[in-house]
Amino acid sequence: MSLVDQSPEAFVSQLRSLGQHRAYLIHDPQSGQIHRSHPALGELADFLLAGNRDYQQHEGLFLAIGPRSGALFGAFVHKTHRGQGQGGLRHWPYATMTAFLRDGLRLAMGMTRKNALAGLWWGGGKGLIARAPGDGFRDPGHRAELYREYAAFVTSLRGCYITAEDAGTGPDDMAIVHQGTRFATCIPPQVGGSGNPSPATARGVVCAMEGALDHLGLGSLGGKKIAMQGTGNVGAAMIGELLQRGVAGIVASELSLERRAQLMQQFAGAPLALVPAEPGDNSVLATPCDILAPNALGGILNPDTIPAIQARVVCGAANNQLLDDERDARALAARGIVYVPDYLCNRMGIVHCANEQYGQVPHDPAIERHFGRDWDNSVYVITRRALELATAQGITTAAAANKLADELALQPHPIWGHRTRAIVDGLLADQWHLQG
Repeated sequence: MSLVDQSPEAFVSQLRSLGQHRAYLIHDPQSGQIHRSHPALGELADFLLAGNRDYQQHEGLFLAIGPRSGALFGAFVHKTHRGQGQGGLRHWPYATMTAFLRDGLRLAMGMTRKNALAGLWWGGGKGLIARAPGDGFRDPGHRAELYREYAAFVTSLRGCYITAEDAGTGPDDMAIVHQGTRFATCIPPQVGGSGNPSPATARGVVCAMEGALDHLGLGSLGGKKIAMQGTGNVGAAMIGELLQRGVAGIVASELSLERRAQLMQQFAGAPLALVPAEPGDNSVLATPCDILAPNALGGILNPDTIPAIQARVVCGAANNQLLDDERDARALAARGIVYVPDYLCNRMGIVHCANEQYGQVPHDPAIERHFGRDWDNSVYVITRRALELATAQGITTAAAANKLADELALQPHPIWGHRTRAIVDGLLADQWHLQG
């Protein structure tokens, strides 16, 4: 069986059989080829180079096995001209190495674009922990060991990747990570961090909704009908923001009965309908509405769901909403649906915690400016700019946002230049995979 078709657990066994506990795949900017830590990893390099839409000359992919947990760790570094690769740590089950690699690659590239559009001096990175079936991931002792191991892995990368919170990883986990590495953000307030970024993320998405409505000449959010998939921390905060703006009604799907009951109590008397859903149930996406907000996991906008959408605007908090960036963006445009790319509008999680090392200021102007309409990189202004570019050039909104982001992503850090590339080169020269 090919390495990419194996489960992460089988890949761990394969790596151990080679006498390795670490591996890398590093892009050579001169030749365009990929340096690999062991000849047997050639199949992984071929997978990246064989027309893989998710691989865009990422600067480095780093893999490691947890010394005691045996879990597969990953750190994916995309473009780092603007600064170190920054992005959250996703703890998630993956059936195959293909799924593991694709998720890391796409998420890292999305972070490059998100950070660039937000005007942050960070590059793009993403961390993954492959959650094994039945590995007791809810057990506090197991989680503590797992995140201590991941922290050591991050430290070994010398700062080319800065980790943070993401799906499957919570504040308590990040507190453990921070104990083992200084290369972490989104850490708890009790150790000087910025705390929960969900309210800021929700507010940013709502600002993007306002930008899209203004672009279409449809006025404000007042009186509009909203449909939402997912009411987690960000989704719940989004409900509050939308109700403050006088929306006519919100229809939201939620898997958890307990969560639905909690929200109905929290927003008692509000024009909010919470509908039950089962895993794989995407029926809420077909709700007639002005704005559809996908707030769950990625790949939700695809050939199966797009034909049923009855919204004028799609703008939500989930990452990687398009299953195929080009095909699905064209399908939405063909139906006259304005799609606001997720990495354009859901930036505020990383904005909220990106500059923790510079201290905290009440009502921080460096954060508040993202919600305004005057700063060139605010959510509202960038949304309008991307949508106007798409209209002017006859391209999809995703292509327009990518164009803006990719140009910004190549701007070197004003102080350190492309320093992270030098860090990656140093890991290669020092045979990082044989250390530790």
